[in-house]
Amino acid sequence: MKNDIRGLDLNLLKALDALLDEGSVTRAAERLSLTQPAVSGMLTRLRDYFGDPLFIRSSYGMIPTLRAKELAIPVKQILTDIAILLKPVEFDPVTAELTYTILATDYALKAVVVPLMAALKQRAPLIRIAVRPVDSGRMYQQLARGEVDLALVTPQTTPDDLHGRALYEEEYICVAHSHHPLAAASEITLTQFCEQEHILVSTEGRFMAVTDEALAELGLSRRVGMSVNSFLVIPDILRLTDMIAVVPSRMVLADSGLSILPLPLKIPGFVKSMAWHERTHRDPAHQWMRALCAEVSQPSDSLI
Repeated sequence: MKNDIRGLDLNLLKALDALLDEGSVTRAAERLSLTQPAVSGMLTRLRDYFGDPLFIRSSYGMIPTLRAKELAIPVKQILTDIAILLKPVEFDPVTAELTYTILATDYALKAVVVPLMAALKQRAPLIRIAVRPVDSGRMYQQLARGEVDLALVTPQTTPDDLHGRALYEEEYICVAHSHHPLAAASEITLTQFCEQEHILVSTEGRFMAVTDEALAELGLSRRVGMSVNSFLVIPDILRLTDMIAVVPSRMVLADSGLSILPLPLKIPGFVKSMAWHERTHRDPAHQWMRALCAEVSQPSDSLI
């Protein structure tokens, strides 16, 4: 390996980044708007500079060596820093054209991303939002590699090496359709609560959640008739049945046709937060987007 930085063309790092992302000389060439022979030549120079094959050809395509994998994040960071260096310091949201990628659960999609998009249409109409599901095992790498810009998570699920900021504290409420037999009750006993048929959210298809943990501490259990993998379908099911549900308060909007029932026990809430990587920490556009996320996450009067 050659240790003199003067011998390294930064365009070679762009080529290496593209090759790592695409896993193909042809696709990397298309991304860089270069010919395939030109990218092949750059790969030869990269191999010479780092003293490593970097990629091995196989029937599955180009497989990166361990050395290439080690270079992936540092190279991405260097290119990001250079891009920030060359950017104008000022950020004008009105004229900004960029795609901002967010990791979000279905809950965060409704509670944060929906109001964020509404605000963007007014303040930054050319910014596009891409939402991807949260994969805790891949989240850090996605943020580090620049595949994702922001993750809407909780402090407990945020890796230590990421920046984080709390958005708000969420609480649980009990809801049912507006004509439910208990809709007009001023209070509900624990017995009545447990006797009702409940619907809950579990991505693993379980019939237990935080409510059941709170009941178990009292030596009680409830009747759970349905487990779904998304909060978004719960209002539809409640409107068509006499089931009830304990959900985060921001999932229930004023026009949902649902009523809040008195909750006869205390259920611990949670903090919704956002997380991002050091690579975007000082970028003006990203700072503006994070500030807007925090702004639109403030309490509103949209609940029942």
